[in-house]
Order: sequence, then C-alpha cells, then structure tokens
Amino acid sequence: MTPAPAGAAFFDVDETLIAIQSMPRFLRHHFAASGRPSSAFADAVAELRALAARGVPRAEVSQAYYRHFAGSDVKEVAEQGRDWFASELVGDRLFLPGTLRAFREHADSGRPTVLVSGSLPPCLHPLAELLGATAVICAEPEEAEGRYTGGLVRAMIGPDKADAVLRFTRERGIRRADCHAYGDHGSDLPMLRAVGHPVVVGDDPTLRDAPDAAGWPRLPGVAAG
Repeated sequence: MTPAPAGAAFFDVDETLIAIQSMPRFLRHHFAASGRPSSAFADAVAELRALAARGVPRAEVSQAYYRHFAGSDVKEVAEQGRDWFASELVGDRLFLPGTLRAFREHADSGRPTVLVSGSLPPCLHPLAELLGATAVICAEPEEAEGRYTGGLVRAMIGPDKADAVLRFTRERGIRRADCHAYGDHGSDLPMLRAVGHPVVVGDDPTLRDAPDAAGWPRLPGVAAG
C-alpha cells in the first residue's frame, strides 16, 4: 500500500495565487465573446457591487454573478475560458511570485496541490493544467442539456472551503495537521483554520486582526492602489 503524502497544499486563487480577480475579468470576456455590448458588463458589475455594498452575503452575490451565464453553452464557455486565460498570461504578470514559488515547492516535494476557489471551472481548469495542480475544487454552476441555467449548485465560499479540505484529506488519508493552506481574504479563514500550516497572502484586515492569525506566516499580496 502506497503511503499517504505528508500533507497537501490548498490554494485560494484570486489575489492569492494570481494577482487579479478572475470572475469579473472573465465576465467581461464572456460578454464580449457572446456579442453583448460593453454597457451590459458595466450594468452587471454595478449590480454586483450594489449587492455587496448592501451587505448581501458573498454566497448570494456569487449566485447573482452566475445568473449572467444563464443559457450559455457549457462547451463554448469552456473555450472562452481557454482564450481568456491565454490573454491573461500575456505580459507575465498574472501570478503573485511568492505564492507561485510556494506552489511549486509543494508540488516538487510530492504534496498534492489543490486549487480551492469560488471562481468558475472555465477560468480555473486552464490554470490548473498550466501549473500541474492535483485537483480543482470550485464553484459548480448548474447545467441542463449542455447549457448553464444561471443557478449555482455549490458556491465554494467560506465554510465550503473548509469542508472541501476535510473531504479531500479524509478521502486520501492525509493528516490535516500536515497540510498547508494559502488565502488572502477573511472568507478564507475557515480553510486556513482547517490545516496545520496556514499562510496569509496580503494584508486583509480580517486576517490581520484575527487572534489566531497573529503568528501565521505571510506572503506579499496585491499591491494597494
């Protein structure tokens, strides 16, 4: 019987592993590729920002985001994702260097590397293929007859990420105490607390001020401004 690896490494993606927010940037690409006017994207962003400003929970804002894909062909959106990702690679500024270095060190050591994100599969699968990630655990848009319905089966935000860590480690016989996790936002706290080696990326106030986060290692995040 092959022994379980000494821990796994779990990575949030947006502004943790990559320096951008993939969801709004891909939505712009999707609207343009689908022939929708730029004003449609501006209206969508304004709607989502208004929901967030009212204090609507992130999971509900995420559900509102995925409604903009209602009726879209799943295979076409996947192709759009590959095109979008290729465009984001231009200029060699997509990744946060410190987190990318950590990802590669974990991969080279033989640890499973797992992307855990509320972003959508068409954004994340090209990234996982480029990096050679072991697994992608992400939001799951609802599908019917080859098209997105606009519904969301799974958001993968907050406690969802901790649950994902628990499932992955349990299924593979990995001790959570041996695992690493990387996150940049207060919503990543459940995932960070679920492992023995949490790492904060950037300077989010919630992570900065959490009592148990005081001694956690930190990596540089997206520069302010």
